[in-house]
Amino acid sequence: MSGRRDDRSRRDARSDADGTRGGRGGSGRSGSGRGDDARGGSARNGSTRNSSSRGGSARGGSARGGSAAPQRTVQPARRVAYDVLRAVSESDAYANLVLPPTIADAGLTPQDAALATELAYGTLRRRGTYDAIISAAADRPAEEIDPAVLDALRLATHQLLATRVASHAAVNESVNLVAAHQGRGASSFANAVLRRISRETPGEWEQRIEASARSDDERLALRTAHPVWVIRALRRALAAEGRVDELDELLDADNASPEVTLVALPGLAEPGEPRRPYAPTAYASAGGDPHRVIAASGGTVRVQDEGSQLVALALAGAAPIVPGERWLDLCAGPGGKTALLAAIARQHDVRLEANEVVPTRARLVRNALRAVPGEVTVHEEDGRAFGATHPGAFDRILVDAPCTGLGALRRRPEARWRKSPADVADLVPLQVELLRSALDAVAPGGIVAYVTCSPHLAETTGVVQEVLRGRSDVTELDARAVVADVADAPIDLADDGSGRVQLWPHRHGTDAMFLALLRRDTAAPRDIPPADEGD
Repeated sequence: MSGRRDDRSRRDARSDADGTRGGRGGSGRSGSGRGDDARGGSARNGSTRNSSSRGGSARGGSARGGSAAPQRTVQPARRVAYDVLRAVSESDAYANLVLPPTIADAGLTPQDAALATELAYGTLRRRGTYDAIISAAADRPAEEIDPAVLDALRLATHQLLATRVASHAAVNESVNLVAAHQGRGASSFANAVLRRISRETPGEWEQRIEASARSDDERLALRTAHPVWVIRALRRALAAEGRVDELDELLDADNASPEVTLVALPGLAEPGEPRRPYAPTAYASAGGDPHRVIAASGGTVRVQDEGSQLVALALAGAAPIVPGERWLDLCAGPGGKTALLAAIARQHDVRLEANEVVPTRARLVRNALRAVPGEVTVHEEDGRAFGATHPGAFDRILVDAPCTGLGALRRRPEARWRKSPADVADLVPLQVELLRSALDAVAPGGIVAYVTCSPHLAETTGVVQEVLRGRSDVTELDARAVVADVADAPIDLADDGSGRVQLWPHRHGTDAMFLALLRRDTAAPRDIPPADEGD
């Protein structure tokens, strides 16, 4: 917990075009002296889950034993941030999708929009740490607190411990939020909890909650606001590169707001300044609302992480492009990489097709392609069966597989709390089937790019190795050399001997994208014995 807020404009309200993908899992403190006991008086009645404060007119403001709460004002940025937290908690919404329209509906100034973004994203990122602090201050588990009250407490705790927002404003307005939603009894509880939190510094709270940890990993999880299983997965991925000492740096990067990166579709737009270091199509947003730039360009400029650009460019650069080739984006939704590939295909007289099994996401793909002249067929088929229905039909295929999204935690702040090891177990078989299908759909001599926005070894190297074990007609290419050739500047890529690429937020300033390039051989499969001479 830093104890202060980064004053830079918080420009990560809108994630890149791939950010709408989610995991692609296809699957404050002031107040007078008394009332400090968070369990005292009517606080308990107004704060626990399923308490009577939610009955009757609780949403309007009354709680058991209290009268209707008066109307209380809340600063617009805090109201927007709170509404986003509630949408994430109640509806499993994605913050990057909910925040922009909520800001627009509220008519926030750029300064208030930046504050709302910092409050919402910062609170969501560090939710696990804040829940531990709230539990200690309330003397009860956070999960037993009414969700609407808990979100207000999280929002206030973030302001108190990690921003420069005045304590009295953080406390008073959060208490007002609780009073408006849950009534006076709940607001008394919130006031008591927040006053307890405000008495100690961020460092003191860090020491206090870490003292309760049962292991070093749990202590690290509380300090860095990452689930223990995610920390262990990231450590294993770094250890595979011989760089496990970078774990703290990676966890810090996950908790930092990323710069907004734009892509200029080649042949249709020119990159602006400042340029990003690696992808020749990438440059950083100059600030403000990037959608103004997007609208002015007619969609030929859009928001897209540099790592997402690099993996698409690597597929195009893996071998000389021959006019007339046929390309496929097998798991195309929502269409960010598809649009980039379409622009490149247009320059080289190549035919691009896309596939997206979910109709709503297929519509997003079509929308993403509107800025690129030419026709792109968008199929709506099960990608696992695509190889059987289109055998050997394509020269290059992108498999941007559904994954846990652990590589984009800095841009999807709620994702770390939604995923579990069970998600990995569910996704890996799907990823294997999709890659096998792509290899069936690619022509001999053709190339498949297997991509995930996750560094989890089971979703990356594990999938590639599993597929290669069952195929003797596939050769793995040196993706490291391809990315190094595509990049405008030298890029530090670990070498484990496989030729696979793993990008990292702390090392490259990108999402943690994984890339493997596989070529289907022109020769007959080696597991078929040659015919005896003379037969």
